[in-house]
Amino acid sequence: MQAETKGFRGQIKGFTKSSSISAEIAGYEKRIQELILNINQITEVGANSRAKKIEATLHAVQAMISSNPLAVQVPLNTNNCPTATRIFEGREKILVKMKEFFESNTPQQHIYVLHGPGGAGKTQIALKFIQDSIHFTNTFFVDASTIETINIGFKNIARLQNAGNSFDNALEWLMTRREQWLLFFDNADDPRLNLNKFLPQCTHGNIIITTQNPELQVYGASSQVFDMEEDEAVALLLKSAAQEPSLTTKKDAIGIVKTLWHVPLAIVQAGAFIAKSGTLDGYLALYSQNREQLIKEQSTQSYSDYEWPIYTTCQMSFDRLSASATMFLQLCSFLHQEGISEDIFSRAADYKFSSLGPSREELEQPLKFLSQFRGPSGEWDTLAFLEITNEIMMYSLATFTPEQRTFSIHPLVQQWSQRNILGDPEPIYCIMHSILGMSIQGIPKQHLELASLKLLPHLDAVMQFPGYKAPNFASNYGILYASANRHQEARVLKISAIERQKTLERDDDLDILSLMHSLAATYKDLGQGQEAQELEVVVVEKQRAILGENHPRTLTAMYNLAAIYKQLGQIKRAEELEVTIMEKRRAILGEDHPQTLTAMHNLAATYKQLGQANKAEELEVLLVEKRRDILGSDHPDTLLAMHNLATTYLNLGRFEDAERVQTEVTKKFRTIQGDNF
Repeated sequence: MQAETKGFRGQIKGFTKSSSISAEIAGYEKRIQELILNINQITEVGANSRAKKIEATLHAVQAMISSNPLAVQVPLNTNNCPTATRIFEGREKILVKMKEFFESNTPQQHIYVLHGPGGAGKTQIALKFIQDSIHFTNTFFVDASTIETINIGFKNIARLQNAGNSFDNALEWLMTRREQWLLFFDNADDPRLNLNKFLPQCTHGNIIITTQNPELQVYGASSQVFDMEEDEAVALLLKSAAQEPSLTTKKDAIGIVKTLWHVPLAIVQAGAFIAKSGTLDGYLALYSQNREQLIKEQSTQSYSDYEWPIYTTCQMSFDRLSASATMFLQLCSFLHQEGISEDIFSRAADYKFSSLGPSREELEQPLKFLSQFRGPSGEWDTLAFLEITNEIMMYSLATFTPEQRTFSIHPLVQQWSQRNILGDPEPIYCIMHSILGMSIQGIPKQHLELASLKLLPHLDAVMQFPGYKAPNFASNYGILYASANRHQEARVLKISAIERQKTLERDDDLDILSLMHSLAATYKDLGQGQEAQELEVVVVEKQRAILGENHPRTLTAMYNLAAIYKQLGQIKRAEELEVTIMEKRRAILGEDHPQTLTAMHNLAATYKQLGQANKAEELEVLLVEKRRDILGSDHPDTLLAMHNLATTYLNLGRFEDAERVQTEVTKKFRTIQGDNF
């Protein structure tokens, strides 16, 4: 008996380690828990000791999965940090200090804080250090400007390492991975942010933090980043201005960098302006003229001596931009500063009007702006888009990260862009708000979860202006928040979308039913099953009346209502619906259709919950046969169906049948993957 149980343990262990179907068996741990519950029930009614031993085996398997999730190939030497600017200059003292700190052999976690005002070059110093170092096994960039961007950064780490897709997955990976990984928290400026809860609590790993908050020095070693040394500032100006160093150019450069207070961001912008205009020797006169004008226009603003050079150089560059480039920069000032992509605008340009969204009249201005990026046949014109973005980058008002194919704009430049809008900024904001909403609609449903990681910081940014009356994209925004598991925000927006649609005074409108269906899903995700049930019952009844019981939308609503019943513990009501769904799918689509087979799978699981293992067995035997005939005996769905059948045999106390089926599953894995699982 002991050998028999040991063999079964080995087969299940082999099953859980397969890397080829990790996505298909993501819910394996949950099924093990359900199986343990079922075996407990068997034991309670007097099952023999063999069931108890298998129960113990399953507990051991569950512990194994919890400590070491499904084995997959982990990519080596991951680095998702942007590269430092090609014109980086100086900062040798800080770089040497960082190198000595991180390469020390002290057995502890190493944390280094770069603190100083905006525009001082903290991020570039960190990126230059990371770029030149060979000390780290994996480096991860985390935008630390908000709690949400930190969460997104950690989710990206989990995905990069195939460790899951949540913050906790990433944190666990970092804490259990005893190697020289590096976390780079950039722009941790918000004094309300408790960064400590995002730091892996372990004695290994490395962390760099850039911040305007000097209080973060308490986390580790630190350097204050302020103005540059004069020789460094001169070298940076000449390099960014594409000027050869000489006695004459250095003399002119010294005067310029002194006037700019040796502020790196202002120096780079001045250099870009000089490179474009060729006015090194005449730059100071232009600068003084613009600064005086700026002081007059911004007399009500209180800027520090450090900020004036940055804003003056911004203004000089702004004045040289074309109208289209100026508009683009001002639009982007309402987005998050990182991760601005061409995709946002290209998807919006392909927007398809819907009764759930704004009218053509409401979107006249965003469509007009996007029209300049469309070719003669209406296709997206990447060259036209790059022409504008390149113009902005020529003046160092934005930077491009080729690895991610995204743009970033320094927060100080964004602030200036918004303040520099002539007249009321609301119309500009409304255009960007609309473009983002139009863009979200163009994302295929299967890509929403991944897209939400890229777009959520931008959505959060545009939602910071609640007083502006922008076109209503509540439905699209709600869907994106739901995809990111931010269900409270999704709930508010989905309710808003329903209220808007109800102004049409058509209670049986299919669009309203679609929105109610979506809101019901959000209530379910929030654990508010009763609210979800009330909505979904209405959706099922009305769609049944309007479309008929055989319509795909009606059947989908019935399927979701069954899931809600299960959440509420109303398993019998769920069974009644699922029987109907399976019969309808079979009659309309045929017994071999994927949706029919999915319906069979769901109903079999419900029978198990009801303790009707014999009925579950009948369906699962048929399901295994269908999967094998249609997909082949080696397909992941076939193997998963076989595994489910094995668990049903266990529920029935048919241990030989369970072991026979599970042995076949394990052999298939060995054939496909070899013995390395």
